Order: sequence, then structure tokens, then C-alpha cells
Amino acid sequence: MSEQNNQNTRISDLGEFGLIRHLTREVKLYQESTKRGIGDDSAIMDYSGRQVLVSSDLLLEGIHFSLMYTPLKHLGYKAVVVNISDILAMNGRPEQIVVSLGVSGKFGLEHIENLYEGIRLACDKYHVDLVGGDTTSSVTGMTIGVTAVGSAEKDRVVYRDGAQVNDIICATGDLGAAYMGLQLLEREKEVFKKSPGVQPDLSGYDYILERQLKPEARADVVRLLAEKDLVPTAMMDISDGLSTDVLHICHQSDLGCKIFQDKIPVHEQTEKMGQELDIDSTTAALNGGDDYELLFTIPTSEYDKIKDQKEIVPVGHMTSPDFGCYMVSTSDHQVQLKAQGWNNGRG
Repeated sequence: MSEQNNQNTRISDLGEFGLIRHLTREVKLYQESTKRGIGDDSAIMDYSGRQVLVSSDLLLEGIHFSLMYTPLKHLGYKAVVVNISDILAMNGRPEQIVVSLGVSGKFGLEHIENLYEGIRLACDKYHVDLVGGDTTSSVTGMTIGVTAVGSAEKDRVVYRDGAQVNDIICATGDLGAAYMGLQLLEREKEVFKKSPGVQPDLSGYDYILERQLKPEARADVVRLLAEKDLVPTAMMDISDGLSTDVLHICHQSDLGCKIFQDKIPVHEQTEKMGQELDIDSTTAALNGGDDYELLFTIPTSEYDKIKDQKEIVPVGHMTSPDFGCYMVSTSDHQVQLKAQGWNNGRG
């Protein structure tokens, strides 16, 4: 009867990562082959010197995606990408995936075929093998579970806890576009619900829509780092927004940070959509999530290796823990960075 408790703590009070820490605080590891368990982008197992990376994500209809505007082919593609991004975030190479699927009676064979077409396209692009899974019926729409397996050389695996004071904080690509794409889709969904005959107005926003519906994992950047013989001191992917994710590195490295608003990379369509919706593009970059870019730290001595790479943008540096975690605004004010709490399970 211990499960019955009149003083229920709300999950939202803990946030996703707080919930994970709470549920797993007494988990013990028994196998010598388990080198890293819960708490990073991937678990790591060591079999005869080979570092095996494992990561898993769950996508729920109505929580992580809406089929009112998400094509099933795109959804299948995205389900693969968000998982192999976690392997890449450990500086690893994704190799296999396992896909489990729960579907309700509203879906027919053709729907599932479309979903798997997207899954296969992602596997083809990233040279990942689909090696198994499970399918079951559901009473709550569609649920997609993907487990990704990869590997890395032992001395090239990158965790979240290795950053050092004065390390440069780098981000890839641009940030906030996926969130703005989602806001556009949600706006047009509400218009359609009120006036079903009205066609959605999506013109001029192809980039932010693709960033939301069909993101890409940064395998190209991981290959570039290898070519430059550069191993970051800490790394993760940006799935919950720059603010939340840089705080993960700070927390696990026991450091502070300073990032600069004018250095945060934002696409022109993100800026334009922000103006249209009256949403600050910096806020979208800090808190929006779903970008699946890479966030990593490097020593200042390695800066020359990335200074001419357009896809890698230095956005700040790590500091001593007593400094705290701040963004310097364009008006030269220090704004404390905050995690955004419960985030619908992305990560």
C-alpha cells in the first residue's frame, strides 16, 4: 500500500532530469562491462576494449508530435535522428537501431509503411542498421520507441563532466529554428481547427519547418572533429535548448559559464518568425529545444582547429563555479541562465 500517498509530489516540480535522478539514485551497477550507466547521453559498455554506446528515446503522440501536421514519413526519419544524435553526442559512431511501435486501430498498413519508409531513409543516410524491435496494439494513438547502439574508441569518448575552467563553449549550426517551426505549425493548426477549409500559410518558412519536422544529426561535425584530431572536453546534443543543456555540462563538470547573446547563432527565418509571432529569437534559442545540434567545450589551445569552421560557433566559455551561469546580453547585462523544467521528455 506504500504506492498510495495523499501527499503526491508533482512530477513537474522535479523536471525530467530531476525525475530521472530521483528514480535512479539507488541503482547499482553489477557488471564489469558497464562503464557508464544513467546520467549521460548514452550508456557505455566495454567489451574487450571496445566502447559500446546505447541510448533510447520514446516519442508519444500528443506529447512529442501531432499527426495533424507531422507526416508519418518525416516522423519515422526524426525518430531515428533524435536517437543517433545521442550517440554522436558522445563522440561515437551510431551503428544499429531497434524500433518498437505501439499503434491504435486508427492506423492502417499504409500508415505504418509510410512511417517505416522514413525510418529506412534515415538508416540509409547515416549508415545505421535496423536490427529488430517490437510492435503492439495501443489504445492511445501511436508510440515509437527507438534504441540506438554505437561504438567509440576508448580514448575518444566524450562525457558531459570533463569541461575545464576557460574552455571555449561551442555550438554547431543555428539554434531556435525548430521551436519557431513548431510555433508556426501550431498556429496554423489552430486556424484549421476553427476554419477547416482554410489552407495553411507556410510560405517562406521552409527552413524552420524542416528543422522541426525533419531534423538532421551532426555526424558531419563528429567526422570533422576526428579529422582535426580534436577531442572535446565535454559534449552533448542540444535537445532542450541552449540554456538547459549548457547547465547540464556546468552541473556535471562542477563549473560555471558565461555565454554571449550576440554570439548565439540564429537563422534569419527564426528571426523573421519571431518578429511575426512576437517571440524573442534568443529566448527560442535558449529554451526552445529540438535543434539536435552539438554543444561542446574545447581548451583554448585547440581554438585554431575550429576557428575557420562555419558550422562551429564559439558562444562563450566555462568559468569557476562561484561565478555562476550567465548570459551577457547585447546591452551588456548579465542574465542568469535557467533550466526550463519539464520538457516533454526530449533528450
